[in-house]
Amino acid sequence: MNKDKLNESSRSQKFFIGLIYIALIVLSIVIIVPVAWAFLASIKQDAEFYGSPWALPKGFHLQNFTDAWEKAQMGHYMLNSAIVTILGIGLLLLIALPAAYVLARYKFRGNMIFNLMFMAGLFINVNYIIVPIFLMLNNGDKVIRSWFGHPFLLNNLFILALVYAAMALPFTIYLLSGYFKSLPKEYEEAASVDGASYFRTMVQVIMPMAKPSIVTVILFNFLSFWNEYIISMTLLTKPGLKTLPVGLMNLMAAQKSSVEYGQMYAGLVLVMLPTLILYILVQKKLTQGMTLGGLKG
Repeated sequence: MNKDKLNESSRSQKFFIGLIYIALIVLSIVIIVPVAWAFLASIKQDAEFYGSPWALPKGFHLQNFTDAWEKAQMGHYMLNSAIVTILGIGLLLLIALPAAYVLARYKFRGNMIFNLMFMAGLFINVNYIIVPIFLMLNNGDKVIRSWFGHPFLLNNLFILALVYAAMALPFTIYLLSGYFKSLPKEYEEAASVDGASYFRTMVQVIMPMAKPSIVTVILFNFLSFWNEYIISMTLLTKPGLKTLPVGLMNLMAAQKSSVEYGQMYAGLVLVMLPTLILYILVQKKLTQGMTLGGLKG
């Protein structure tokens, strides 16, 4: 009787595992096929798009990337995106790491209030408050213009990076705090016995241990900052300061009159490629950070 139950349980377990594998395979196909199609489309000549959309390219027409990089100024837009993304992540880590460490490891008056404020920030979508942000920066520019003769807050890559960092601060602090809370306090006690200050303990003891969680934060926010469109389009109006997603949308809008599909898909690949490369490089660290961080607390 027990054998029959064990066999039935084993068959049921294998059935559910099989369903999970089938679902994962289907999900992988749904994700991989559009990405692969975009890469293949980026090396086709324009005449090939008027046939079957699933036909393989007849050759490697790499001129599409040259045209997208030079004629459509995608290289300039990529540089702007890289500057904003690196600045945004740098500012975010500079603020979030000490804040998360203090909120997770020390009790002080107002600790609960700060935690609640950051938790509340998780439910605020910055895209919904972009108009007030724009009006605030615009009014600030009016004051700055009256003092110095030129604006500063709008059309400024550093200010855009600062807005990105503020946008990602609640989730980043939540994730890092959960990881810091999971670390044993014996490490800090040992550092204190050796005469290390709070700051030195955080930098030399805790942060190296938090590398998986920090890599997770960097990757998530890199994807968010690199692909962000609405805030960048609103705060940067000068053509020379536009970021890559905005430049790609402008390229697609310009293609309505004279369609150059190869150049357009080459621009799309240029947007996707850095994120894919970064994900491949930090995949193991990302998995560790997702399993260890943000679970306790």
